[in-house]
Amino acid sequence: MFLALKEIKHAKFRYALITLMIMMISYLVFILMGMMLGLADENKAAINSWGTQTVFLNKNANGSLSASMVTKDQLPAGDLNNHEALVGQVPVVVTRVGHHHQLKENAQVIGLDRQQFIAKDKIKLVAGHQAKGAYQVVVDEDLQAKGYRIGDRVRLNSSQQKYQIVGFAKDAKLNVAPVIYTTLANWQQLKGVNDQVIASGVITDRPESAKSFDQLSHYSAKNFIQKLPGYTAQNNTFTFMIAFLMVISLVIIAVFLYILTMQKMSNYAVLRAQGIPARHLVNATLAQAAILMLAGVIGGVIFTWITQLLLPTTVPIMMNWPVIAGIGLILVVLGMLGALLPVRMILKIDPVRALNN
Repeated sequence: MFLALKEIKHAKFRYALITLMIMMISYLVFILMGMMLGLADENKAAINSWGTQTVFLNKNANGSLSASMVTKDQLPAGDLNNHEALVGQVPVVVTRVGHHHQLKENAQVIGLDRQQFIAKDKIKLVAGHQAKGAYQVVVDEDLQAKGYRIGDRVRLNSSQQKYQIVGFAKDAKLNVAPVIYTTLANWQQLKGVNDQVIASGVITDRPESAKSFDQLSHYSAKNFIQKLPGYTAQNNTFTFMIAFLMVISLVIIAVFLYILTMQKMSNYAVLRAQGIPARHLVNATLAQAAILMLAGVIGGVIFTWITQLLLPTTVPIMMNWPVIAGIGLILVVLGMLGALLPVRMILKIDPVRALNN
């Protein structure tokens, strides 16, 4: 460690550049991880907030809630129990009316039965109150940041019916779009279906077997989320980029330490000729790698934290610090593995030959 610190102190600028490169790579890895988690959360936030355990959809919907239509004859006789709820989904364009400055946003309308568990217990309000009238709606809190206010009246798609915003809800996002909660009757109108179609699917907050609704397809919450449009492809893309950046960090530390070791071969040869054991030189090289990687990763974490504070809430980024700590540890380990390349050179040093050269 003493020799490693002495070398770093002697060539401050050189080692500072290496640390800066490691810091930028780790910063990019952390930001990409935050964006992956943020986008994944915006795909499934509403589903998670309902406490979803099991999903039942039309057998021809291929796992898509918006494409599914459940009819009356597909449900067993009798009412649903307290752990089951009908849910209707339809994508819309929401337009604020009655203001000089018109606002438009893409959104997902979720139709609910107000007597069932999602509408009664699972919608977490951050402002306003639950919808009571037929044309009152609760919307995602992100719409508040975009200029919508309680009391505003909005139109959904080309419908002339006006809906009044009475509350803002937390974790109300689905398919990376804000959710607008309304009644199943309003959902039927927006979907353009008759009274025989009663919902898009059935959501339960406890595991249920396929026998509960044998005319419908059965999905666990995990399988249903994996089938959300673009969800798996998006996560796989981010995972590949993060893994590739980790490999780059390994290559960078290996190449730089290899070059530095090549430049110091004569110095190491003198030390070996003076009787300094090879393990001291190896330990110094590994210590250098550890110091550089730790400094770079800590710098990346600091810059990531600052970025999170400065970014607006509309940017889909979510920092999971335990995950980031784990990734930082992996980066340090990869840096240590990269240091094994110059270590191999040190172990093969022949003092006489090196001094002659």
